[in-house]
Amino acid sequence: MDRSAEFRKWKAQCLSKADLSRKGSVDEDVVELVQFLNTRDQFFTTSSCAGRIVLLDGGINGFEVQKQNCGWLLVTHKPCEKDDVIVALKKANGDATLKFEPFVLHVQCQQLQDAQILHSVAVDSGFRNSGITVGKRGKTMLAVRSTHGLEVPLSHKGKLMVTEEYIDFLLNVANQKMEENKKRIERFYNCLQHALERETMTNFHPKIKEKNNSSYTHKKQKKTEKAHAQCITKENDKELENDDDDLGINITIFPEGY
Repeated sequence: MDRSAEFRKWKAQCLSKADLSRKGSVDEDVVELVQFLNTRDQFFTTSSCAGRIVLLDGGINGFEVQKQNCGWLLVTHKPCEKDDVIVALKKANGDATLKFEPFVLHVQCQQLQDAQILHSVAVDSGFRNSGITVGKRGKTMLAVRSTHGLEVPLSHKGKLMVTEEYIDFLLNVANQKMEENKKRIERFYNCLQHALERETMTNFHPKIKEKNNSSYTHKKQKKTEKAHAQCITKENDKELENDDDDLGINITIFPEGY
């Protein structure tokens, strides 16, 4: 079986499976993005989360929550109110931790160059912790991730260790992160559409592709940089610069199983 046929087989198998996530469906804020990727021949999504605020009750190893041993006291993909957290905390018996988990998306790509396009768009959109995994069987996976999460312990052995005022402060921070997370998703979706349109135009016009690979390479690079700049608004430039210092890295290859 050739690579293209094998990829189509993997895609059909993956998209035909039942959604085994806790929610059982794709999050509202990323439905269009997921559907868009799955309609393209060279991609299919394997998992996603639009971003969420969660309150977990369980053991803590340092500051790392072991989710498999935790009770889920509260989960929301929308801004969270203090009263909801206070009510949920009354159910805590162990060490309750408030977390904001940003958008994450896993996409299997037909070829490495397809993953590189998505990776470039992801990084330019603010998801600076994104990376590519190339498996032994030739599976190429792209993980879209960022670093603007939040994780704070609130109680120990069922006893609240912070004030309600501090909880209110934390939720303001978490809700701001949720809002920024949503902006980055929208930016990623818009820039991805433009990037794939450009790629399609290049593939349909071999002469343009040939020119871009020779004497027009430098000119194309300038246009690409300009297009990327248009996708990142001036309002978010400073925030993105502060989010991660690895601006010079275009591709990160993670080991399989990362």
